[in-house]
Amino acid sequence: MKLRYLALVPLAFGAHAAQASECGAVTIAEMNWNSASLIANIDRFILEHGFGCEAELVPGDTMPTGTSMIEKGQPDIAPEMWSNSMKEALEQGVEEGRLRFAGKSLSDGGEEGFWVPKYLVEQYPELATIEGVKQHAKLFEHPETDEVAGFYGCPAGWNCQISSGNLFRALGLEEAGFEMIDPGSSAGLAGSIAKAYEREQGWFGYYWAPTAVLGKYEMVKVDFGSGVDEEEFVECTTAEECEDPKVTMYPPSPVHTLTTESFASKAPTAFAYISSRSFPNAQMNSLLAWMEDNQATGEDTMYYFMETYPDVWKAWLSPEVSEQVAAALR
Repeated sequence: MKLRYLALVPLAFGAHAAQASECGAVTIAEMNWNSASLIANIDRFILEHGFGCEAELVPGDTMPTGTSMIEKGQPDIAPEMWSNSMKEALEQGVEEGRLRFAGKSLSDGGEEGFWVPKYLVEQYPELATIEGVKQHAKLFEHPETDEVAGFYGCPAGWNCQISSGNLFRALGLEEAGFEMIDPGSSAGLAGSIAKAYEREQGWFGYYWAPTAVLGKYEMVKVDFGSGVDEEEFVECTTAEECEDPKVTMYPPSPVHTLTTESFASKAPTAFAYISSRSFPNAQMNSLLAWMEDNQATGEDTMYYFMETYPDVWKAWLSPEVSEQVAAALR
């Protein structure tokens, strides 16, 4: 769907010029997944129209962007960096004065877990716990056989196939009557949830947030009753050779905004905005669902967010800056 918006109104020259002298040219990594593309477009618009930056989006991905920021000082901003993926290198970059962690772009962090549909939990509240799921195994029909219940794991080859498989064993789900199903692909896993929702049937399996799927379909994360054991998760749950996995909830994955030290130093007011801007997963799930339903780009969804949720983004900004951004939207 092609979305159309009104032309932008230029800012007053004096305010724009004063802030531009502080901020100057800024490059922002637009990572190649939807939530990161959306946040990058929001940052570009606000930095340009609120802080007078000459903001430009550049293509990005986790490893090459992080490496380039450390070694070359470019791009200036990575709006959504899943920092565990290159934790040691990023921390060394901070220690050497090359990088700075701003705020959390996803306030809840990346979220993983085993989920069931909300409509089932409303009917059987005990399904919010793993013991309740086991007691009602027959609600979760296997698509190919009546002899066992179905648990949807991760597609083969994904890292989460290891963790979901180890937790399947640790939770005793086979003994409770479940068989793990390989959905074949991300689309297959998402499609299985959609199909269950359309028919209001049982579904039990692994998924993650933020995603459009959890924005479209209300799901409840099953409580294992164990809390999070990070040492167990790192040393065994995520290890292919884990022989005796123990039960642990998935720890949240830290998702930060990363900037170069040079940007943070030269533009402290713009850096303060970057540090304050954050999205809870429920809100991001909803935005990603809108994005998918409307076949929208990151820029389209940025305009939708800015026009629909002004109270959210204005809370990140001073009254003066928020008015300049609002004027640009008008």
